[in-house]
Amino acid sequence: MEKRVITVSKRRKGLAVASALLGGVLALSACTGGDDNASGSDGGDSSQSKVDEAAAKKTSAAQIKITPEDGSDNASINNSAAVTVSKGTLTEVSMTTSDGTEVSGEISADKKSWKPSTQLERSTNYKLAAEAKDADGRVAHENASFTTVSPANSFIGNFTPDDGTTVGVGMPVSINFDKAITNKAAVQKGIKVSTTGGQEVACHWFNANRMDCRPEEYWKEGSTVTLKLALDGVEGAEGVYGVQQKTVTFKIGRNQVSYVDAKTKQMKITQDGKTVRTIPISAGSPENKTYEGVMVMSEKFKETRMNGATVGFTDDDGKGEYDIKDVPHAIRLSSSGTFIHGNYWGAKSIFGGVNTSHGCVGLQDAKGADDPKTPGAWFYNNSILGDVVVVQNTGDKTVAPDNGLNGWNMSWADWKAGSAA
Repeated sequence: MEKRVITVSKRRKGLAVASALLGGVLALSACTGGDDNASGSDGGDSSQSKVDEAAAKKTSAAQIKITPEDGSDNASINNSAAVTVSKGTLTEVSMTTSDGTEVSGEISADKKSWKPSTQLERSTNYKLAAEAKDADGRVAHENASFTTVSPANSFIGNFTPDDGTTVGVGMPVSINFDKAITNKAAVQKGIKVSTTGGQEVACHWFNANRMDCRPEEYWKEGSTVTLKLALDGVEGAEGVYGVQQKTVTFKIGRNQVSYVDAKTKQMKITQDGKTVRTIPISAGSPENKTYEGVMVMSEKFKETRMNGATVGFTDDDGKGEYDIKDVPHAIRLSSSGTFIHGNYWGAKSIFGGVNTSHGCVGLQDAKGADDPKTPGAWFYNNSILGDVVVVQNTGDKTVAPDNGLNGWNMSWADWKAGSAA
């Protein structure tokens, strides 16, 4: 009997030890603790507090910040994906699209910041992972993902003239937005136009999609004009944000203004106020008069096709009254189809003699646009976009200010009245 009792006691003692060991394992493995005093009688020094203390000693002091915040949508394509660190230095940053495509970027020389090397794409999900070390070499990590603004929720402004170009004194800054703008004041506030010529520049909204900017008089020759677009994040309409952040500069060339007189059928070309040449012309016929007013050259084509059907001149069969596939030296003066161009099909006698066109201004020229001695070729080669053509004595109405780049036909007071600033 005594032997059996001893055996049982040893067994129970072994089970008790095993139970205690298992309890300790469970306590150390749990994510949350129970009663802080359950594991000992040392006045509250629990296993969990020891774990927390050990973790605190191993935590890096480096603090990484990623913008935009994790989960953001409608993020900027220009200023998003910035990574900075305090109390440490960046050691590695990776950025990928949702399909795994890597986005190049560069850590700054002081290793305190990172940004992508290229502009982000719209409507794209990006993932960022950053790593940094503190002074003791302890590593910190941060991750975030965000989605950039979609085309449906963003707008851009297509502008003219192009960056780095030299243009005539009549060229306005013209911006056409791809979405209707309802918050015009906010958008206009994000657009600055200045000139080294010292002229006041005012902007005018023709409609919800177009804003032009110009001085009261033609730009001063030789001056430089700067257009700054700071539209990134600007809400142009409800839920529709700008994405552009750009600076554009262009130069103003010599002051060339040409005067077309439909009555005398002559065009006088002036530079800096002095007449440099007079060319015979043929303007619109009495049935198809040429618009009057100040017009600005907006496009140039060495050769182009002109089909009457595209501007409403059709025969009974619906085909164009004319269809000339190789009109030489054509310069656009209005959006509705007014050009000043070469004419090889008309008799030489019409130039300076009779107005015969469907509304354009014709100059004597050669088929093929390869004879530089013709008046049409000379005028084309001596004109640049932004040059001014003033058409007079046609008997027709003045061209609308928004028909092409022709805002000069509006008084300065009316022009400024169309500003949202």
